[in-house]
Amino acid sequence: MALIDSKTGNIIREYSIDELKENARFMRGYNLVALHAAGSGHSGGTLSIMDITAALYLRIANADPNNALWEERDRIIWSTGHKAPSLYLGLAFAGYYPREDVMLLRKLYSPFQGHPHWLKVAGVEASTGSLGQGLSIAVGIALAGKLNGKNYKTFCIMGDGEQQEGQIWEAVMEASHYQLDNLIGIVDCNRLQIDGLVKDVMNVEPLEEKYKSFGWNVLRIDGHDMQRIVDGFEKAKKNTDGKPLVILCDTIKGKGVSFMEDVAGWHGKSPSYEEMIKGLTELGLNEKLPVNDLLEKSKTYQKDVEKKLEAKHPKFGKNYWWNSEATMKVKMEPTRKGFGNSLAENGDDERIVCLGLDISGSITISDFYTSKPERKKRWLSMGIAEQSATAAAAGLAKEGKIPVLGTYGTFAAARNLDQIRTSVCYGNFDVLIAGAHGGVSVGPDGATHQALEDLFAMCGLPNMSVIVPCDAIETKKGTTYFLLKHFGPEYIRFAREATPVVTKENTPFVFGKANIIRLRKEADNFVDAFETILASEYKNELEHLTIIASGPMVPEAMRAAYILKKEFEWETRIINMHTLKPIDESVIVQSAKETGIIITAEEHQIGALAWRVSEIITSSKELYGLPIITGAIGVKDRFGDSGAPWELVKEFEVSAEYIAAKAIELMKVKK
Repeated sequence: MALIDSKTGNIIREYSIDELKENARFMRGYNLVALHAAGSGHSGGTLSIMDITAALYLRIANADPNNALWEERDRIIWSTGHKAPSLYLGLAFAGYYPREDVMLLRKLYSPFQGHPHWLKVAGVEASTGSLGQGLSIAVGIALAGKLNGKNYKTFCIMGDGEQQEGQIWEAVMEASHYQLDNLIGIVDCNRLQIDGLVKDVMNVEPLEEKYKSFGWNVLRIDGHDMQRIVDGFEKAKKNTDGKPLVILCDTIKGKGVSFMEDVAGWHGKSPSYEEMIKGLTELGLNEKLPVNDLLEKSKTYQKDVEKKLEAKHPKFGKNYWWNSEATMKVKMEPTRKGFGNSLAENGDDERIVCLGLDISGSITISDFYTSKPERKKRWLSMGIAEQSATAAAAGLAKEGKIPVLGTYGTFAAARNLDQIRTSVCYGNFDVLIAGAHGGVSVGPDGATHQALEDLFAMCGLPNMSVIVPCDAIETKKGTTYFLLKHFGPEYIRFAREATPVVTKENTPFVFGKANIIRLRKEADNFVDAFETILASEYKNELEHLTIIASGPMVPEAMRAAYILKKEFEWETRIINMHTLKPIDESVIVQSAKETGIIITAEEHQIGALAWRVSEIITSSKELYGLPIITGAIGVKDRFGDSGAPWELVKEFEVSAEYIAAKAIELMKVKK
């Protein structure tokens, strides 16, 4: 059984093996077009899992596309959430929605997020994306089925690299302990992950023996042989011996597209138009898919998104957006490059040891050894295992090493929070943690990968020091300081997207001491229009207001100051609060006293900066009785969303235009 009319019990359609093969081929084609239209995504894994997807959604799993919450349906959990396009296409081909809708993949306001969200798409059973969690969800669903006397099966799709996450094995134990023979695990064994071969990054084999030792039944099949896939699934569905069952599916990453097959570089990459056409041609689909119509649907939707964003964005006398004028031009560079540059430059210190967590090239931590292979002995690949790696870093630090680890900010500061708190901070160990791809700049990956809460945790930990640099140059300075001049737990947070470079090599940077930035003129180059002064050396210039910003919001605050000067002749004091802990309290009090208006700007949930600043103002005896007006710019108690990075800056209302609008609002109160 598979697709069922839940009202009548009749089978909607039965698919033969040949029909499943054909549908899998078309799914691969739609996948290539959707990824190209999105401009980002995961080609390799979505192609490797597609034969399994076709079999599962069209023939094996009991489901009703017209009644997505039918109680007797089988549940399918995609723990490997980055393969979301495969999930979306499985549902589309099963009839949950039109296939062309998947062309809205990874776009702002679209239900088809970079990682699946069950509240947005009918048929999606769980919101996933943080690897290693799906099997635990599946255990809970399977337990509920047992408790409720239901006969449904729960499937959980995982990756082989994902088996490096310790939570997987906790769930494996639980499933065996509770005799969940209604649970079927599926492992996409394509042998590759972001940093290379799974066996080289962190070997997980022999998986068959491991699962068996935990009390599971195990099948191993060719994940591209449709007959074997169907036979394996049908056997698994009949399993009632009190043991959970896992199917290890041997697959090829990028299956069906020759230049993508077995290439780790295609893990998190989307095809260009030429690559898409070449892939479709190899699949025999170039003339069989309405490619132009599909791409047009994506483009039309994107135009509507841009209109909506533009309609809500604050308007001024002219367009002040980055590089929209003949003057005030700015260079864009990813802040993460500063992190890698510092490791490359300072890595000769034998105490420094870098721990890779599977996105090493993306966050530039691998620059530590790229140009100096002799350092490779001090490079420790830990795989997708943030919790263990953090505690291991504490052990390294205890023995005199200077460990550096990093990954997405949401995984570097949240997934392993207890390990940071207890193993690192409580022992006051010299561990440098990089919260990479912080804020909304990670863009299309969506909410699961956008660190919008990490600074609450990091700034709240005793002994922890926190730097949030504003650009690539300042990131290098902050990293170097933490590496060579500071002892204790350290967290540095930086962005993924190219952001404005607004400092120079000679711009002051003193840990724990803020900088004050002042607009002095209009210049050809944006950075030359401003002067940066160490806050402790600054003299009051009777500005109208103060903007306190950190990270990528510093350039936005500078642009807001430019808008306010051009539109109203207002003078703005900008504080670059690059060190959030310990924060420079004196400059906050001084600026509140001298300007009377304080606006905070953070690419984070409002509070990591705003609440700390407010606490300092309200508890300062110097400010008792003085009328201090405050406002905050930041994310307003919501999860992230898929979309282009600069679209999200507008959508989350953290651009310079929103800062300027807040300034206008508060100036009306002041007057």
